[in-house]
Amino acid sequence: MNSAVSSDLVKLGHLFAEIMSSHDVSRLDEIKAINYVNHNAFAEPGLEGSKKVLAAIIAGVPDLKVTAEDVFASADGSRVVGRYRYEGTHAGNLLGYPATGRPFVMRSIDIWRVEHGRFVEHWDELNTLDVFVQIGAVQPPGQPA
Repeated sequence: MNSAVSSDLVKLGHLFAEIMSSHDVSRLDEIKAINYVNHNAFAEPGLEGSKKVLAAIIAGVPDLKVTAEDVFASADGSRVVGRYRYEGTHAGNLLGYPATGRPFVMRSIDIWRVEHGRFVEHWDELNTLDVFVQIGAVQPPGQPA
């Protein structure tokens, strides 16, 4: 893979964080294919499923900010891998938990398969337990309920 392709893929990973922080769900059209496959239990299938889950997250965390901490492209140009930091205030319903007003920080590792300059498939590992502890939805592990 040439360095220009690698650079474009890394930019795509950074654009993801920019779009998430912009809260403009329509901008997902810039980076995701219509038939996008998301291997995430919180998201419904397709590009529209991604838009729906982002809108729900923004409703629960209206000051959401996402930062790309590391973004890499695979040697063959088929994958983008990113390590992201999510931060905000739990000011609305978030995945069924009513607002607490508490701030939180979450990290994720995301892997995307890329075709024709767009994300077509996605896998991630989200530290949602840490979020639920920070917002007071669950007790820290090892603590009495």
